[in-house]
Amino acid sequence: ELNQISEDNLDKIRETKRRDFLTQIQAFQTLVGFSIGFEDVKIIGANGNVFFSLGKLTDNNFLQDPLFQKGLKKPIIDFEPTSTSKKMIVVSPIFAQDYKKNDEPIGVVISRMRTDSLDNILTDTSGLGKTGEVYIVSDGFLMLSESRFINNAIFKQKVDTIPVQKCFREGEDFSGIYLDYRKVSIYGSSYCANDLGFVLLAEIDEAEITQPVLILQNRIFQTGLVITTIMIVVAFVISKSMSRPLIKLKNAANQVASGDFNVRTNITTKDEIGELSQAFDLMTEKLQKSLIEIKEKEDVIKQQEDILLQFSDHSEQYCVCMVDIMNSTKITLNLSESETSEFYRIFLNSIASTVRNFGGIVVKNIGDALLFYFPVIHSEEESTLKKCLDCCLALGELHEDIVKKLEKQKLPIFDYRISSTYGIVRIAKTSTSSINDIFGNTVNRCAKINRLAPANGLIIGEEFYNSAKIFDDYIFKKIDTKFISPESDYLVYYVSRKK
Repeated sequence: ELNQISEDNLDKIRETKRRDFLTQIQAFQTLVGFSIGFEDVKIIGANGNVFFSLGKLTDNNFLQDPLFQKGLKKPIIDFEPTSTSKKMIVVSPIFAQDYKKNDEPIGVVISRMRTDSLDNILTDTSGLGKTGEVYIVSDGFLMLSESRFINNAIFKQKVDTIPVQKCFREGEDFSGIYLDYRKVSIYGSSYCANDLGFVLLAEIDEAEITQPVLILQNRIFQTGLVITTIMIVVAFVISKSMSRPLIKLKNAANQVASGDFNVRTNITTKDEIGELSQAFDLMTEKLQKSLIEIKEKEDVIKQQEDILLQFSDHSEQYCVCMVDIMNSTKITLNLSESETSEFYRIFLNSIASTVRNFGGIVVKNIGDALLFYFPVIHSEEESTLKKCLDCCLALGELHEDIVKKLEKQKLPIFDYRISSTYGIVRIAKTSTSSINDIFGNTVNRCAKINRLAPANGLIIGEEFYNSAKIFDDYIFKKIDTKFISPESDYLVYYVSRKK
């Protein structure tokens, strides 16, 4: 019927149908509750004649119209710019009611409508954050809706991005990260309608997407750092609370090892460390009591040992010497105790110091006399005897120094006698001294011949003389007075240095 109407009746039918179509449009808009924005609808037969037009016709035949020719092949959607915005053009072929596959269309419908409603949807940024946007791109790679970032982008802004290429070259949708028309990295998703000549894109900047992730990452890191710090502090406090009693126990053990048994840990915690501490304190207390008992018994044993002398089983060859003050009792009779102490201190210390310088060993002082000796090794007999003679003669020469010290302290001066014998002595050890005591005839003879010595001079016994007479450095003079020993006559000799 569409292509069989004569041109004479076409205008009349077109006007009748126009009123019916407007009635249907108004009914539809009343039903949906808003205007769909129709501005023009044309129904064109396959021969190019306009069967119906909502708007004014400038040409009654559309046989050469590009939109008409495209509409005979397939439905399309296109946009055309206006002075203020754009219009959407929808072109679709019309088929007969008894249409069969591969039948030719009997006409084409071309409709134009305003895009205000569509633009409101696309430009609504609710829920799209600061950088999200939705827009349409034509198959000519031009933006067909307003851009959020660029003014007047419709039909001017070229969009040659990955999802647009995918749609119009491969007919595929695309989702992912890519550079948009601003050369900004975004995350986008596309809906490809290449059969209708457009692609719908929804995009948002990658930085805005990743920002919550980075914020969450930073918060997780900060939270983890705080938790880790708290755990370290708690662990440190716990370790200190656990190690403090152990360190205290270790220090106490070291003090006990060094001999201090008065230490106590006094750790009263109700755990294994507390039990160990109590056991340690009890052990230390028992050790202290045991040591006190041992000390008391040791003192008793010491007192017994102090009164005992242990004689060795062998004898030694010694040079025994004695230095005795002359008339000491008379000299010290009128001295005070402090003066008497200073008197003997000067004498004994001066003599003992000289003896030690020559290698002699001071045994003891007997009243106002000092006993000392030189041990004699057989291989060193001559050198030891000579050392003993030099020491005794040096003691005689020391008299002048002793006199000066006495005069300085305003004490009376005195002379002393020096005697020496050589022979066998018995060794006696005491627990109270590291120096051995000596006994025997050699010691007795040294004491007895001492009173025969001249003031500050030296005399020696017969055995000493027989061993020392080979020395050329000394003058030996026999004393006529005989000292009778229990066994036989005993000769003594005065000794001086050769000048």
